[in-house]
Parts: sequence; structure tokens; C-alpha cells
Amino acid sequence: MTSVPPKIVLTDLHKSFGPKVVLDGIDLSVARGESVVVIGGSGTGKSVMLKCILGLLRPERGSIRIDGEEVVGIRARERDQVMRKFGMLFQGGALFDSLKVWENVAFGLIQGQRMARAKARDIAFDRLAQVGLSAASGNLFPSELSGGMQKRVALARAIATNPEIIFFDEPTTGLDPIMADVINSLIVKCVKDMGATALSITHDMASARKIADRIAMLYKGQLIWVGPAKDIESSGNPFVDQFIHGREQGPIQMELRA
Repeated sequence: MTSVPPKIVLTDLHKSFGPKVVLDGIDLSVARGESVVVIGGSGTGKSVMLKCILGLLRPERGSIRIDGEEVVGIRARERDQVMRKFGMLFQGGALFDSLKVWENVAFGLIQGQRMARAKARDIAFDRLAQVGLSAASGNLFPSELSGGMQKRVALARAIATNPEIIFFDEPTTGLDPIMADVINSLIVKCVKDMGATALSITHDMASARKIADRIAMLYKGQLIWVGPAKDIESSGNPFVDQFIHGREQGPIQMELRA
């Protein structure tokens, strides 16, 4: 019996910008249907790792496999096929101000898949309903919505194409604690209902605890701890312990500019 490969596998991933080493040998595997959250402070390389997977940056060394296939260095046409598997919730939402809400949600369907507008519109309104937004909101512009509603629209857009893999970039940034919890619950529900694989990056521990099956901590370009979300409180790692409890004192020292 042939075993099913993990959905995402990073092996010995390295990325630098000049003399600054950002990723220093990342090894991470995400199984099908699993939700993995990478935590870490600002500037630790979380976004760079995500951009490497998405093909926006090319690592100097290492391997990135999606469904068992190497994607580092693949041709543009092959990259387009891989990208069809992805959905993305961007930090801050990244909605198009000039498009109505439903057009934002349907953007990937219309522009990426060349779907007829009428069909894409129907799907967009269905996705808006999935994230708890009324049909009336679909005809508004993003500027007419609250921050929490805008985040729901961004989530609806992320799931509009029925992606196999969804990336969440700081999904609760800018939200109050109650709305952040609402968004976390929606993420869990949508990912589970779709049977999708999820890879998220955040420094919000409430979010990480709620949406993750496993948590990995990135520090100075390396994953210093990876384990089940339920074990994060008893990791035995002083770096992890300091970070998840937000303590000033500990092995993690803030780098201050002179």
C-alpha cells in the first residue's frame, strides 16, 4: 500500500538577505488535513518562510515539496498549477477598495479561473454566508465594513476556490480579543468543513492555541520546538516558555537599535 505524502514538506530551508540569515535550515512537515501554526516574534522569519512556500522568494538552499513534488525552481506554468491549490488570508485583509465585497471574494474565481461572473457571484455569496455575513454586505465596499467584517470577507475570499491548502498570515492582527476569537472559530470551522490543510503564522498565542493541531516556534531562523498544541505549556523549552507567557525576562532578548 502506497503511503500518502505530507501536504507540505520543508527540508533544510535556507534564506538570507545579504549578510543577514533569516532561515537557517528549516525542517517542517504538514500532514493532509492538519493545522500547523508557526509562532515567533517579529523579524524571526515567519513571513519569509511563507513567501518561500508561495514562490514569492526563492531559498538559497533546501527543498519545498507540495504533495510530494518539488516546487523550488519550477517553471511558471507548473507554479500556476501549484498555486491553484492555495488559499491565502493576508495580514490586514488586503481587500481591494475599488471592488465590492462580493467581487473581492470572487476575485480568484474570475481572474484566476476565468469563471463567469454570474457563477462566481453565486459562490461568493455562499462563502460570505459561511463566514456569517449577510447577502446585503456583498454589495457594499470594504470601506463600509468594520475591521472584523473585513476580516470575515478576507476569510471568505481565502476559501472561495475550495483550496487544498490555506495559509493564514497573522489572521487576528488589529482585532479586539472578542472579534479575534470569532475569527479563530471561523477559521477552525471552515478548515474542518473543507478538509483543508492549514499553515498559519502568528505571534498571537490565543489564536495559535485555538486553531493549531501542532505548534512550531521559530527563533533566529530555526525551529526550536515543534509539538502538539496541547503540549505547548509543558514544552520544557525556556525560549518557548518566555514567548508564550510574554515575559520580559528570559533567554529571548529584544534587539534595540542604537
